[in-house]
Amino acid sequence: MSIARRIPQLLTAASVAVLLSVAGAGLAAPATGATTATAAERPARVPGFDAGGVYDIYQSNATVHVDFSQNAEGRLYGSVRSGNTVGNVREGSVDGQQIYFVIAWSHGPVGRYTGTRGPDGRLSGTTYDLTNPSSQATWRTERRF
Repeated sequence: MSIARRIPQLLTAASVAVLLSVAGAGLAAPATGATTATAAERPARVPGFDAGGVYDIYQSNATVHVDFSQNAEGRLYGSVRSGNTVGNVREGSVDGQQIYFVIAWSHGPVGRYTGTRGPDGRLSGTTYDLTNPSSQATWRTERRF
């Protein structure tokens, strides 16, 4: 191979090396062919329904009256009442057709509720007491979402 033919190849290899060292390896394609999306490129989670409002949850062992608010990202806030016992939403969210919330009750138990919005628009799921996991119940709503 003549020197005239090797110089362009050496310049090309050197140019790539300099470009990668200046710009960083981020310009190189991932070895697996997968792409990495930045937070701005990833689709935002969107709640599939608004669980906010005042309504009843019918548990297999009690009726819970809820007063929930939901923000645009699906985060739940609010309070609950069952008989003379009250509680507050410690955390909660709606993600797609799923709902999740944790209720801190005034008398000690902390209920973790998970559920799904069914084809009929009603919510249903299970709950258990985080302080006593053997205490479990099913729940549902009559309200459609």
